[in-house]
Amino acid sequence: MEEGAAVFNTHNKEEFPPAHTAEHLLNQLMVRMFGCERSRNAHIERRKSKISYQIDHKPSRKEEKAIEDEMNRLIAADLPVTYETVDRDHIPEGVKLDRLPEDASELIRLVRIGDYDVCPCLGKHVRSTSQIGRFEMLGTNWDEATHTFRIRFKVIP
Repeated sequence: MEEGAAVFNTHNKEEFPPAHTAEHLLNQLMVRMFGCERSRNAHIERRKSKISYQIDHKPSRKEEKAIEDEMNRLIAADLPVTYETVDRDHIPEGVKLDRLPEDASELIRLVRIGDYDVCPCLGKHVRSTSQIGRFEMLGTNWDEATHTFRIRFKVIP
């Protein structure tokens, strides 16, 4: 299906494509490393971003280093970022639509990052992960009561 012919909902954000694409990678990395859901609480900006995950334990310094190292490995892998338009009856297995607005269009734009990640998104992205630059973890916070792990990061194009 041609994307130009597709009618999507309006998108009211103006993302910084390198950081927004890094958000996609980080979401999938956290799903794989910690078995959690994609973040429901992210603030992605050009200068500094923050994103939170509900996980079962406070990550060790070694795990935090592994997150940063794996993000930079994925970026260096130069994975292509591609788009696909599907209707709601043809959503690939594993892709969740529960975060779409209730009035979301029948056609959904999926963003794929190589064979590493796929999710619905209308935002702006880089063409390949090497355009993200370097991922730098600025710090983390752990909330024991809610088991919330917050990562503060920036990308350096």
